[in-house]
This record gives sequence, C-alpha cells and structure tokens, in this order.
Amino acid sequence: MQEPMPSNAQRRTVLMVDDDAEDCLLVRDALREAGRSCDVRFVRDGEEMFDYLLHTGEYCQGRDVPWPDLILLDLKMPRKDGLETLGELKADPRCRRIPVVVLTTSTAESDVEFCYSLGANSYVTKPSGFRELVELLDVLSGYWFDVVLLPPKAQDG
Repeated sequence: MQEPMPSNAQRRTVLMVDDDAEDCLLVRDALREAGRSCDVRFVRDGEEMFDYLLHTGEYCQGRDVPWPDLILLDLKMPRKDGLETLGELKADPRCRRIPVVVLTTSTAESDVEFCYSLGANSYVTKPSGFRELVELLDVLSGYWFDVVLLPPKAQDG
C-alpha cells in the first residue's frame, strides 16, 4: 500500500535572498502565475537573511518571520554574497537543514562546483523570460513541496 502524499494545502514559505527588487517581484509573480500558493519573503543579502532566520536586527521582535521551507539564493549581492552566505548557512546547525536552491545568472563552472561543495541542494540559472521563469518555479516548487519530504521546521522558526 502506498503512503499518502503530503497535503498540498499546506502553505509553504519561500525566502528569496536577492538584492534585485525586480527579480524578487518576478519570482513572486511567477509563483502566483504557476498556481503556487507560497508565502514569499524577501531579504536583500546574506546579512539580512541571518537577521531574518535568527530573529535579530530588524527582525528581533514584533515582525512576522515564518521559518522558510526553501531558500532561493542569488550569488551576486552586496555586503555578504551568496557563496559566503551559503557556507555560513550550511555550517550553522540551526539552519543547515533548510533546502537551498541557488538561483543566479552565473553559469561559471567554478560557482556551480563551489556551491555544491558548500551544500547547495540545487543550482539553477535564472531564465531570461517570464514564461520560462514560471515553468522553472512550477517545477522547483512542485519538487520541493509536492514530491520530497522536508525536515520539520526549527523550534523557534
């Protein structure tokens, strides 16, 4: 007998780490267009991501900060770039179980290799068109939210 699939009705939280506001809005709109009912949160760089995850800085109190089910991480950002952010995230026992999809414009083999060595769960190049972005995010969210079993959320998340 097959195990029942997890309920699709559960609203998932996606944390997008990207300093490009237009890319963030495109991802939000593409997920909506794909029919994915995700709560999409945005932070501008790795430093803000850790404030969000650890409830420090501007996220220390009084803000709704749901623990993410998935992180979409850009590589090219100010202050703390994606490579440094990924390394610190996967080294932190509080955060390392969160699946991370690197979503970036870089196709450099060295970036791909380094991201996987740091613990990235997937590496995807940002498509150039909106239709392609909708298709990509439909596949990604379908995989991460409908197919795989995700770890339980953090106690304080």
